[in-house]
Amino acid sequence: MSREHDYVLRTVEERGVRFVRLWFTDIVGMLKSFAITPAELETAFEEGMRFDGSAIDGFSRRHESEMLARPDPRTFQVLPWREGEAGAARMFCDIVTPEGEPFAGDPRWVLRRNLERAHELGYSLYVGPELEYFYFRDASPEPVVLDRGGYFDLTPLDVAQEYRRQTILTLERLGIPVESSHHEVSPSQHELDLRHTDALTMADNVVTARLAVKEVAMEHGIYATFMPKPLEAYDGSGMHLHLSLFSGDENSFFEEGADFGLSKTARGFIAGLLHHGREITAVTNQWVNSYKRLVTGFDAPVYEQWGRHDQSAVVLVPAAKRNKPGAARIEYRSPDGACNPYLAFSVILAAGLAGIENNYDLPEGRRGGDTPGAPAGVHRLPSNLAEALDAMESSDLVRSTLGDHVFEWFVRNKRDEWERYQSHVSRYELETYLPVL
Repeated sequence: MSREHDYVLRTVEERGVRFVRLWFTDIVGMLKSFAITPAELETAFEEGMRFDGSAIDGFSRRHESEMLARPDPRTFQVLPWREGEAGAARMFCDIVTPEGEPFAGDPRWVLRRNLERAHELGYSLYVGPELEYFYFRDASPEPVVLDRGGYFDLTPLDVAQEYRRQTILTLERLGIPVESSHHEVSPSQHELDLRHTDALTMADNVVTARLAVKEVAMEHGIYATFMPKPLEAYDGSGMHLHLSLFSGDENSFFEEGADFGLSKTARGFIAGLLHHGREITAVTNQWVNSYKRLVTGFDAPVYEQWGRHDQSAVVLVPAAKRNKPGAARIEYRSPDGACNPYLAFSVILAAGLAGIENNYDLPEGRRGGDTPGAPAGVHRLPSNLAEALDAMESSDLVRSTLGDHVFEWFVRNKRDEWERYQSHVSRYELETYLPVL
């Protein structure tokens, strides 16, 4: 047993933890969990805990259903909600086969594998997300907002200040530091900015933060959602990602005196994101509803271009902090918080590394004062899920990044979602056509 295993066992005993929840996600990023008692912890660490993989959509076929969940002791945290009940803690798990091999359908393993490749090239990926979401009265299909507040409002209009405060305290007790929070542009819309950390830890943190936001909302009798576009007339919710590559302690994105302060490595990474942007969008924006957000007129990214101030660009370069080269970063703006972060970080990293390794040319960036919109030759992001899947299916980069198992299941699952959406008759159609046709 390692020190980390000993720490978990000791903390469980000292804190009176009665149940340890083993967490992992399915391929689309839905959190899965089952509980074990402290008596099973040593077995879980040494052997893994068996479960039926065929019951998890996208995992395994029935004749090869047995899977093992092996908990990662570095992710151990006592859960801070429902403290009146028997104490509970959680650990994220890596999923392995009965032979002890990493399971190809485990999204956490997909990210681990891509981070290992980056490490071989001398890089570590750091991520800082801006998580946007809405509070509503309940989960009914007629959303009822809690306020009419706007961006950065701190008035009685923002009735959810207490909900955000309690969410931040909850996240801090889970070991997830929050840099800032505020009311967003739309009514009842909010944002939490998580402090940047390595990509695997951040993917775990995003999954945890989504649950924490919902748990706190439920305790207050309301509903929180990361649905990208729940209100037709207002901005949707994204997950802008602040990205940087480090080589040891040195930020590989920074170069003193360079335009925008961007190194050759950073420029190659941006070029990769732009070159492969359409191919990876089905992963970073995986729902039919995601594309209702990616439209003009709502401060959402639409075009495969980069710059400093253009809100329609998919990549922005924040102003460099004086005397802080370690803070150099780029902001990738297309993903939404309803994606699977393990897969999204994987394809983003792969696209960026492809730009670095293949010396992709970076087009001229947009600057303040430029005419809004896309200049000639600039492509638009996919306008719907089907278009995004077409681009993904033709991508060797995405297939190799995700692996055949995840790639093929993801495409098949999302094609089914699109077909269901295609046959749905919407309220718009009924209100527009039924009275006149």
